[in-house]
Amino acid sequence: MTKRKIGILGGMGPEATVLMMQRIIAATKAADDCDHVPMIVDNNTQVPSRIDALIHRTGADPGPVLASMAQGLERAGAEALIMPCNTAHHYAALIKAATPVPFLSMIECSCAQIATEIPVGSKIGILASPAVRLTGLFDRALGELGLRACYLADDSSLLQIIQSVKAQGPSQEALAGLNAAGQALVADGACCLLVACSEFSLQSRDITAAVPVVDSLDVVVAEALRFAEG
Repeated sequence: MTKRKIGILGGMGPEATVLMMQRIIAATKAADDCDHVPMIVDNNTQVPSRIDALIHRTGADPGPVLASMAQGLERAGAEALIMPCNTAHHYAALIKAATPVPFLSMIECSCAQIATEIPVGSKIGILASPAVRLTGLFDRALGELGLRACYLADDSSLLQIIQSVKAQGPSQEALAGLNAAGQALVADGACCLLVACSEFSLQSRDITAAVPVVDSLDVVVAEALRFAEG
């Protein structure tokens, strides 16, 4: 069966982009090359820093670059777009305005899945960049479904983990920090943990917690597969 082409707005970061591709491949039932999902990838490592733009307020606006990438993927033949960076979804409206190609949102897909598994009124612990908290990306989406986002009282440690993984790759130290953050969120009443940073996705399957752990990257990969096979 011919599958529809998926375009990936990548490079944020490059290792997470490869991880997204690997998980699409691993989740595909295939007996030969032609059974796999065609992917068109813009691994643009020069997208302006989301951390600088949204946290430090000193960097260039990533939005126009992301919009241009979306248009390039459309020209290359992409039939749907996905992006392995939760924070960059702050610019989703610009991406959607730049091209008629459907944009499959990590934010919307993840919240919709959690809402089918977790009771209304529950707190969802967010493991993400402080930029996700500052922009309220998940607050709005979860709130519309009767759920509440909760964050660490001091999430600077999560930013440090992100910067460490970008510089040195996944590590036991990073995993220990994620586990400690998850435990703190559960102690604060979280009924589910949402891994909402693609650097954390590199180790999401090793996170240990007393509550369900949902990785937004896995959720959007599953949505992309449904689209490709649709």
